[in-house]
Amino acid sequence: MSLDNAFKDPFFRDESFFGDYTYRNSPHAVNRFPFPFPEDDYMYSVNMEPHVAGRPGSIFEHYFDVDEHYVSEMRDRARVLEQDPLRCQSLPHMTLAGWDLLELIMEKFSEEYPQWFSLTKDGNKWHWINRPLGIDQKFTFLDESTLPMGPFEYITRQAQGDFTLQDQRDDNLWIEAGMVTSQADWSLDFDIGMNFHEWHAPVPLAHQMGIFDRALKFLLALQYGAPVRRFNWTMTVDPLLDTSPENYHKWGPSKTTMTPETIGKRQHLRVELQTLIRLPRSNAIVFPIRCYLISLDDLVTKPKWARRFHRVIKTVPDELATYKGFIRNKPMILDYLAKYDDGAPTSPGWWPED
Repeated sequence: MSLDNAFKDPFFRDESFFGDYTYRNSPHAVNRFPFPFPEDDYMYSVNMEPHVAGRPGSIFEHYFDVDEHYVSEMRDRARVLEQDPLRCQSLPHMTLAGWDLLELIMEKFSEEYPQWFSLTKDGNKWHWINRPLGIDQKFTFLDESTLPMGPFEYITRQAQGDFTLQDQRDDNLWIEAGMVTSQADWSLDFDIGMNFHEWHAPVPLAHQMGIFDRALKFLLALQYGAPVRRFNWTMTVDPLLDTSPENYHKWGPSKTTMTPETIGKRQHLRVELQTLIRLPRSNAIVFPIRCYLISLDDLVTKPKWARRFHRVIKTVPDELATYKGFIRNKPMILDYLAKYDDGAPTSPGWWPED
């Protein structure tokens, strides 16, 4: 990866997700932020829908969303992997699924963002160009020796969001490969090799409601060519992508440093667009987990979101507030948001009214 020319394209922002935290959303990024609450209250649900193209300019316009944070996120991924290579793991039998994913990302990127990505094929002789990251790679498809690393790691170093690969067998799904550098407090090294119920065990309330039983049944029947998506959300202090258990000693104490004066700038809503896609050769399921961050200061620039988020936070049970990382600062968050909730009704759905 060579970033010598990456930021000559004014679309991409040169920013950091650690240390001095220079990450910011442009007004365009705020407008297209995936605010995950269609109603004024909240309870955990599967909230699945077909992963189809959405309105122009939204995060659903393309199959994979490449936005203004792309280059900086990929640089941050490389930094995390240098510090902890175990954030990317793939068991040997998942190599074919890695090739499946490489083909999917390369084809979609080159089709939907031809100004930045190019893929040409001559049989199994492929030529991939990633202009933002300065990559020009000729290789033989399905021949691992022609890439500088395995196909799964190679392509997920070039795509925003985390990725896991699930193998399907014994009427269950098993997480057996992953690139996980921007996770919401879970560990690939701990979860790899677990089945669907085991890796979701920490989630409160949902098991008793039977949500994961229904979700697993649905996913086992997922068809090739019919991907689905859902939202998940948590709260994060500072725009930190790497909120991993391995580094909790670095980021966990930040929750104790919030003040009423800093909460608007530092408290971030963290939304995951989770997509589930059946792969053609391996029959594995790839689970891209794309993370979007927005500060409370930016969120309240949308009056509908400000009103609704205040009402949602009030309805979140303490068990879920703990799991989602904001129980300690919940009163401070509510005090901040209350100033923007005038009691007016909100329209259905999660799009901003403007």
